[in-house]
Formats: sequence, C-alpha cells, structure tokens
Amino acid sequence: MSHKLELISFKLCPFVQRAVIVLKQKQVDFDITYIDLNNPPEWFKEISPLGQVPVLKVGDDVLFESSVIQEYVDEITPPSLQPSDPLLKAKNRAWISFGSDILFAMHALITTKDEAVLEEKQALIQQKLSQLEAQHSGGSYFNGEEFNMIDAAYAPMLMRLCFVKNLTGLDLLENCPKLSRWSEVLLAMPCVQESVVEDLMLMYKGMIKKMDGLLAARLG
Repeated sequence: MSHKLELISFKLCPFVQRAVIVLKQKQVDFDITYIDLNNPPEWFKEISPLGQVPVLKVGDDVLFESSVIQEYVDEITPPSLQPSDPLLKAKNRAWISFGSDILFAMHALITTKDEAVLEEKQALIQQKLSQLEAQHSGGSYFNGEEFNMIDAAYAPMLMRLCFVKNLTGLDLLENCPKLSRWSEVLLAMPCVQESVVEDLMLMYKGMIKKMDGLLAARLG
C-alpha cells in the first residue's frame, strides 16, 4: 500500500480493538495514536465526523466506523477474512451488528446504580448470548475451523466478559459452552493478545470503580 496506516484509538474502546485485531492478523504495518476521548485534541475533532474512535488515516483521507475500517483493511490485504459464500458473509455481518448491542448493554451493566436496571441488563445480555450460542458452529471459530472477520469482531466483547468474570465473579457465559470455548480460543491468539495495551484489565477495573455502579462493590 502507498501510505502507512495510522489508527486513532482510545485504550478502553472495544470497537478500536476490532480494527487492531484485523490489522494484526493481516500483519499490516501501522501506527496507533491514543487520545483521551474525554478531552480530545482539536485535530481529532476536525477529522472525526462523529467524535468517536476508531478513525483510520490513509494518507490525507480518513475512514471512521469500526466495521468500515475492518472491511477496508481486509479488502486491501488478500486473502479475505470474510467467508466466500455471499449468504454466509451477509449473515456474519448481521451477527456482528448484533454483537454491538451486547457491548452497549454491558456498558450499562457495569455503570448502573439501579438494581432493577442491573437485573434487566444482565437478563438481556444472557438472552442475547443464548441466541448467539445457538448460531455458533461449535467449532474453534464462529463458522467452523477458519478464523473470519466475525471472530475478530467478537473477541473484544468476549475479552470484556472475561474481565467482568475475573473482577466481579459474574460469569455471563456460564450457560454457553460453545461461546466459552470460543472465548478461550480467541483470547489465546497473538492477534487478540497484542490488540490491547498490557494493563487493559486494570484499566477496565479502574473504569468500573470510577463509575461507582453496583458492580463496583463486587470488585476484588
């Protein structure tokens, strides 16, 4: 490629991590720049239409939205991480979108100070995870034995479910054996392990503590 890619990131953001996993798996040479989303620099406000990360700089051009960035990186670095079957590819894209809803519900779960909301979000997450469990192939990866884009998209969520379990004792995957095995496989992959800063779990713990929701009282 003619330009070295630069990814603009926030260390705790799972959506940035999706893009980093693809970049790492594809062995793309790229730079990563971390910003504080609570106090973003002026140059970031100028290039990010939504004021969100990730943003990918490709020379003088800018891409935003994690799924768009993932697909762009995939398209410029063959072979593709997408399934070759168009229907399966479309279904995977739909289930990737489904996973974003789980991430948003998880954020509400770890920040709420309301017991009823906590119970509601926990039930919602477990319901969605059960739906995902029913769609999973039962193999090492979502579609079987080949790592695809959907695996890169779900690894950040599975990592945070692991954090919640380790930090608070709440195991949201306890009734999902296929997802539990999937999580083990993905979290052991170098492209996933190298997609985050070294102290991410401690940062995640600090975020839960700072939010001072009900789960903060369960921190070990």
